[in-house]
Amino acid sequence: MLDILIKNGTVIDGTATKGKIADVGIEKDKITVVEKLDDNTKAAKIIDAEGMIVCPGFIDILDHSDNFWTLFSIPRLDSKITQGITTIIGGNCGSSLAPVLGENSVKAISKWVDVGNTNINWIRTKEFLNEVEKRNIGINFGTLVGHETLRRGLLGDEVRRITDEEIKMIGRMLSDSLADGAFGMSTGLVFSHAKMTTISEIKYLTEILKANDSFYASHIRGEAEELLPSINETIQIGRETRVPVEISHLKAIGERYWSDMFRALEMINVANEENVEIGFDIYPYNTTGSVLYILLPDWVSRGGRKKMISRLKDLDLRNKIIKEIKEMNYDYENIIVSICPKLKEIVGKRITDIASKQEISSEEAIIELLISANGHVIVFDRKILSEENIELALKNPHCIISSADAAYNVEYIRTGEIIHPRCFGTFPRILGRYVREQKVLNIEDAIEKMTSKPAKKIGLKNRGILRKGFYADVVVFDPKSVIDKADFNNPYQYSEGIEQVVINGKIVIENGGHTGELAGRALRK
Repeated sequence: MLDILIKNGTVIDGTATKGKIADVGIEKDKITVVEKLDDNTKAAKIIDAEGMIVCPGFIDILDHSDNFWTLFSIPRLDSKITQGITTIIGGNCGSSLAPVLGENSVKAISKWVDVGNTNINWIRTKEFLNEVEKRNIGINFGTLVGHETLRRGLLGDEVRRITDEEIKMIGRMLSDSLADGAFGMSTGLVFSHAKMTTISEIKYLTEILKANDSFYASHIRGEAEELLPSINETIQIGRETRVPVEISHLKAIGERYWSDMFRALEMINVANEENVEIGFDIYPYNTTGSVLYILLPDWVSRGGRKKMISRLKDLDLRNKIIKEIKEMNYDYENIIVSICPKLKEIVGKRITDIASKQEISSEEAIIELLISANGHVIVFDRKILSEENIELALKNPHCIISSADAAYNVEYIRTGEIIHPRCFGTFPRILGRYVREQKVLNIEDAIEKMTSKPAKKIGLKNRGILRKGFYADVVVFDPKSVIDKADFNNPYQYSEGIEQVVINGKIVIENGGHTGELAGRALRK
């Protein structure tokens, strides 16, 4: 007798093969059958999926629940599981929670969360994964190794090129973490502590990834005027080391650079035609979310937070900083503070509102805000991305869907923070808006970009496809009603239409509601 039988649904297996009416049988944590069964087949639990789509659980290749600490503070990871996400990969954009080499490693996540509230009792990556497993989590979690975490663990707050001996030390730390179960390495080359990273440093480390059959994820150096050179650099790394590459949350920022997206995708296509494995992930919103200090000239934030704040306070440098920020021509009307723990009263305010109230320029307001908040400010930049580019990227064969953000629950609204709607709505938004309503993608291709494609890039074994012998991570959703509900007015809204979610053979979402089951596992390469 089967433990779970999902009957009469349209099975889309994650390989882009056309869906067909079939049943899915589950025993313990594995799928044991995917075919039409006799009506007399017995099961301890029967789910009638008539009129529904049955597919593999969605895999979020770019998650930040570790960096925002909600992996531990909200272990059900509600806003992810209610989207049908069954696996998340952390350690992205250069920052991971392991390995830990003193407090400097932990500082790598300080741009996202107040590290003073964290409690870390591990050093190695294997110890971190053991801790994740011990605490019990709602969905599967795997990690990359953050390049900035390694670099800061070794160099502290110094921002400089590393020596040959230091790169060997970082390489050994990376090798150890890969042996401990990490799936690859990520860089965040746009952030202050990684800006001095040379292409030779990255190539040295990606050679180690290649030797360990792992992949490289890069938050590239720039996404505006630097977009095309940054992609060219990333492709060069992939070409010379033959490591699989993932460009994190690919986008062209700012209207004057929107046209570069077509060329960026063309470069990626050509690279793949030349057998250089370059992919990318995107989230389906035209609003970015990032740290405020990224608006500063590079030299201001160089050397870490203390040096940045010192420069911002230096009245002799003030006019130079303001002049250079003005030259960047930001649209301050669309830049909104989303998280600022030290100044909660400004959350939801536009930079122009803050400047007007203080009777200063927007550039001065940015400086004063960073000083007062000790650099810890996260902002949205509304309508800075092109909807046309989102659709163009979604159609590309090398595209993967990701949320590029952390998990939350609806109770988190009490903090007063305004989070990005992508935390609650990314995957149902693809299925509802871009598949059903706008027909940008057909449903089989969309599901492939959420399941088998990320699984293949990550190196997940026996996940991402509905197939006999694979782990029973399964989603049942209503194609007629699935949709995101979260928006910028109220991002704390669960999506609709995700009816049943099974993780490792256990029902976690039943009839749209959470069962309380914590069925996630710490995944290792």
